[in-house]
Amino acid sequence: MKILAVDTATEACSAALLIDGDTQERYQLAPREHTKLILPMIDSLMAEAQINTQDLDALAFGRGPGSFTGVRIATGIIQGIAFAADLPVAPISTLAAIAQDCIENTTQNIIFTAVDARMNEIYWAVYHRNPDDFVELSGKESVTPVQAIEYSSPKGFGIGSAWKIHETAMKNQLSNSLVDYDANYLPRASTIAKLGARAFTLGKTVPVEQAMPVYLRNKVAEKESERKK
Repeated sequence: MKILAVDTATEACSAALLIDGDTQERYQLAPREHTKLILPMIDSLMAEAQINTQDLDALAFGRGPGSFTGVRIATGIIQGIAFAADLPVAPISTLAAIAQDCIENTTQNIIFTAVDARMNEIYWAVYHRNPDDFVELSGKESVTPVQAIEYSSPKGFGIGSAWKIHETAMKNQLSNSLVDYDANYLPRASTIAKLGARAFTLGKTVPVEQAMPVYLRNKVAEKESERKK
């Protein structure tokens, strides 16, 4: 199996190439430089592996939520490659990607994923570890004020940038359900490639026409004063 994955949804920019279980990745923290970095990352991975896009089985990308511009960059690149090479696509939640990274590096089973969405809101989702050591979504992903989070049990581990930016409010809202937290998790293309491979195996890829970004916030392109109407 050969899968190319990209993610540009946050300040992290990354591309990864998974070939028969082995993953090579290019990763850089580079806010506002994604358009300059992502294509050279892809080119270097493909050249190093000595393959071209026609040799790939599928593509995967971080479909959001995240930065409006960043999510569009990854979506556009993957759509372009998929159209040209007639490849299926696995759109992967960026929240699921960081939750997957967490369960692979900790013993935690319940993950409170919270990424800053600006305007005093967060992108929020609860994931749990399944018997195959992959994350599964409990409920649904949402964009919400911290004060609107509703969760009782079992206890979970918090990850994502919102735990730094909204630390006090997050701890107060989830105090009785919180084991601990780590605000430093960011999505990585290597994890998105792994989740993309699972989607491919399970027959859950989509044709390029359905490979769309997910913003969660419906009025992402409007000014703040317009969103409140």
